[in-house]
Amino acid sequence: MLHVVNKSREVTLVDKGRVAKNAWARFKGLIGVKHLPAGDGLLILPCNSVHCMWMSIPIDVLYCSRDHRVVAMDEQLRPWRIGSLHKGVHYVVELPAGTIAGTGTAAGDVLEVSF
Repeated sequence: MLHVVNKSREVTLVDKGRVAKNAWARFKGLIGVKHLPAGDGLLILPCNSVHCMWMSIPIDVLYCSRDHRVVAMDEQLRPWRIGSLHKGVHYVVELPAGTIAGTGTAAGDVLEVSF
């Protein structure tokens, strides 16, 4: 089970998430998910960009480096959109829409990830 803490803000972002590490799981991501409750999330590894094709909910996305630093973010990324592309990104964390704003997460924050 995935657990992600923003160490810079001392707030838990994900406490019951999952990890997508193979090609199919990375492609599928959150397709088919109708509701993503607070505390849930998906870490996609490796990954440097996301798509929301065939999705039915908006999501927040954290783009993270190998050293678990937030490189960039997409807030409220709506269905049928493509996320931004950034250098230095090793994995992404997909979160319920509003998580970034609600936790004050910002570029440069350091995450603690366990799964």
